[in-house]
Amino acid sequence: MTAETILSNARIVLADEIIDGSLVMRDGLIADISAGAVRAGEDMAGDFIIPGLVELHTDHLEGHYAPRPKVRWNPIAAVLAHDAQVATAGITTVLDALRVGMDEDADLNAADIRKLADAIEDSLRMDRLRADHFIHLRCEVSAPDCLRAFANFETDERVKLASLMDHAPGQRQFVNLETYAYYYQRKLKLTDRDFQKFCEKRMGESARNSGANRVFIAAACHERGIVLASHDDATTGHVDEAIEQGVRVAEFPTTEEAARASKDAGLGVLMGAPNVMRGASHSGNVSARTLASDGLLDILSSDYIPFSLIQSAFFLGDVVDSISLPQAVAMVSKNPAEAVGLSDRGVIEEGRRADLVRVRLDDHVPVVRTVWRQGRRVA
Repeated sequence: MTAETILSNARIVLADEIIDGSLVMRDGLIADISAGAVRAGEDMAGDFIIPGLVELHTDHLEGHYAPRPKVRWNPIAAVLAHDAQVATAGITTVLDALRVGMDEDADLNAADIRKLADAIEDSLRMDRLRADHFIHLRCEVSAPDCLRAFANFETDERVKLASLMDHAPGQRQFVNLETYAYYYQRKLKLTDRDFQKFCEKRMGESARNSGANRVFIAAACHERGIVLASHDDATTGHVDEAIEQGVRVAEFPTTEEAARASKDAGLGVLMGAPNVMRGASHSGNVSARTLASDGLLDILSSDYIPFSLIQSAFFLGDVVDSISLPQAVAMVSKNPAEAVGLSDRGVIEEGRRADLVRVRLDDHVPVVRTVWRQGRRVA
């Protein structure tokens, strides 16, 4: 029996324009889009219909699994809680970012991360989830156990993206040691002497491990067809290294120089939606709003606040003169989907997956009213 849903009286955000009309979903796909048409069906009351959002880098899942130090939640329950939150924020496809490579101060370990991945994949098999979930490996290349942890995913077909990152002091995000001290010395409650030892240890690990681990992981990802991302590039030298390693996505460049070099090289420049909404990076790096205004922003990620993704799209479409709403929506749907090879979704077009979100604006805040994934209502 054919499953069909008609959405009428909607403002439909297409790839390059907004039309008033109706949309037909049939058997999980978008079957028809009609401008000006009045059809019998579900009345959208003039609300926006946008593509389901595609999230490439959310750190949100680990917090559900380990909500307090030394506390572990049931991994399936953690995945379900995370899934419910992303879906009700309009995210229909999510790449859950899981850490590969830990230090001895980390509360999680490689076994915990594999448990979370297994819980995601078991939940997909059992049709428990609202959103479509894939895996993004956040590879901390300076960590001594990075390659051992990476090996836990060597046959995992849900891995779509791997990012190469080094959070050691003096590197990339933390070139400024004062920023590193503010972030880590306070977090770990270290004395000045202990913090100095902590920094020396991290810098030593970076010097010993980062180069070889980057080369190994890049080669493994190319062999398996996993998209590579750089992380926190700060200089044109970092971008040159990324290009040499076959990187396709530049995650969170920390300077305009690195963002411009990445854009010029054809990499997809990804920045955090919280950065857009706050107007600044939490670690003092370049503002995503600045990059957006300068035409240097391609993809947005919710990072640590799922709802910020849809919020930032409507915000940019409203406040940045050079960015239309369809262009801003593409940053959270079409562009990220294309970056990781998901060509069946991300734009409202006949024949694409019927991953859709109904949105009403209330005092400039997007209110997610309904979410469909493959034509089935999930929120």
